[in-house]
Amino acid sequence: MILLIQYTLIYASCLILVALGGMFSEHSGVINIGLEGIMVIGALGGALTMMYMPEGVSPFLIVVLTVLMAALAGLAFSMLLSVAAINFKADQTLVGTAMNILATAVAAVVVKAINTTASHGDNVSAIVRYIEEHEAFIVRWNLGEKSFFEFNWFFVITIVALIVSAVILYKTKFGLRLYACGEHPQAADAAGVNVAKMRYSGVMISGVLGGIGGLVYIASANSSWDFKYGVAGAGFLALAVMIFGEWKPWKIAGAAIIFGLFRALSNVYTAFPLLMELNIPSNVYNMLPYIISLLVLAFTSKSSRAPKAEGIPFEKGQR
Repeated sequence: MILLIQYTLIYASCLILVALGGMFSEHSGVINIGLEGIMVIGALGGALTMMYMPEGVSPFLIVVLTVLMAALAGLAFSMLLSVAAINFKADQTLVGTAMNILATAVAAVVVKAINTTASHGDNVSAIVRYIEEHEAFIVRWNLGEKSFFEFNWFFVITIVALIVSAVILYKTKFGLRLYACGEHPQAADAAGVNVAKMRYSGVMISGVLGGIGGLVYIASANSSWDFKYGVAGAGFLALAVMIFGEWKPWKIAGAAIIFGLFRALSNVYTAFPLLMELNIPSNVYNMLPYIISLLVLAFTSKSSRAPKAEGIPFEKGQR
């Protein structure tokens, strides 16, 4: 049961961060289908930072630098969507899809190039395992002679991001303006709000949170990873969490825990005799979050209310 809770929190942390990023982007009026690609690039940025970090760096600094570089990598990659969707008014869904394809290809090429030229034996794929096991990210709490709970610093980052997101969205002038740009950008523009600037801000925030979410995915949610596989649909699962959570921070957190629970079962189902007796293949447990997401969206998407102006390019002066 302890392992189930532990893995649920890990997967939920990843989904919450990425879904919150998507929430900010869509509240500004830009659909961010490219969250999957942003996660990949953010994960790559964090892994490279860890790989080339000099010896003797303090654990606290390792956490700060790795998370910071993942966030910056995600931010930089999200600018592709900002420029294409806001400046050139391109189809946001197509741009996001292209970003997902591009990110996996870029990551695979970079990793292959580094592995070819590396002389010290380490490579970016192998460094993922090092990140997961490094004491900088994990603190173990002993609960008994053979029982312990792994507290991950990513949990703290997720809780802080969740609280800050709720405050920004509902308690600040910036949040209200962002919300207005996703609901009625023409009215916001008439009130003196720079709609393009606010949409840039929303997409950039999604890049930061998506990049950190990608780092969480490879560092805590997987025991080993290869960048050629991307993030195995985690970005799309985060989109489902965002929709199920109705673009609201606290509901997103609840939805992420539910989805995270089903994903965690694939790691710990062997610890439950009842599940073992069912003789269900392990691949079925891996598929559960995606099956559940389809079922949930099929029954709830009609009642979900997305921001009215999301996906619609803003034309100044248009009414």
